[in-house]
Amino acid sequence: MIRGWLFALLAVLPIGALAECRLALTLALDVSSSVDAREDALQRGGVVAALTSPEVIDAFFAVDQPVALSVYEWSGRYQQDLLLDWTLIDSRRALVEAAETIAGTRRKHADFPTAMGYALGFGARLLERAPNCLRHTLDMSGDGQTNEGFGPSEAYRAFPFADVTVNGLVVNAADFEGEIGLIAFYRAEVLHGPGAFLEIANGFEDYERAMRRKLEREVLPPRLGGQFQPVGPKG
Repeated sequence: MIRGWLFALLAVLPIGALAECRLALTLALDVSSSVDAREDALQRGGVVAALTSPEVIDAFFAVDQPVALSVYEWSGRYQQDLLLDWTLIDSRRALVEAAETIAGTRRKHADFPTAMGYALGFGARLLERAPNCLRHTLDMSGDGQTNEGFGPSEAYRAFPFADVTVNGLVVNAADFEGEIGLIAFYRAEVLHGPGAFLEIANGFEDYERAMRRKLEREVLPPRLGGQFQPVGPKG
């Protein structure tokens, strides 16, 4: 009797009501050898500032259902390090604490090449153990193309990306040779899944602005009927 009642209840509940969160989002930060110490500080600080900006805070808490967040850095084929493990951003305090955790990290590697395929594979495995969320997104930042191991297209075939959207943030540094080629590479090779988009930073000095714009777009919930019901942040 109880089992039948439970099945009937599950049948009428909207799918979203069964999920723990609306989005599992992992941020992948490039710390390959082309990124010097000053640029890494701008990148890391830019993520922290973007996460705690008013626009992004409003996006995180636009609706009641939270976002799950994780962050990792990547460079060579075996150099991927978790900076923030999966954290449910269900209050303003949780978001600030996540940003503080990232602010307290230091890069573990500085002299390895750009193995983007391996970095994507690490992100896919990380998303496999994310909380139960409606959508899954990987946010790939970088200032160069793959120069070690396999590329993004091979990663998308080899790892579980069927239900994952991969967005890109190109750091279009002024001294990078062939920066137009880098943007084309991200558009053709990195972006993956429905609704994937690219944000461009004009050098690492512009990283915070680009990350803020991208996070706001990523964490805002999809609009149903042209609108969603906003709620204020808790905590």
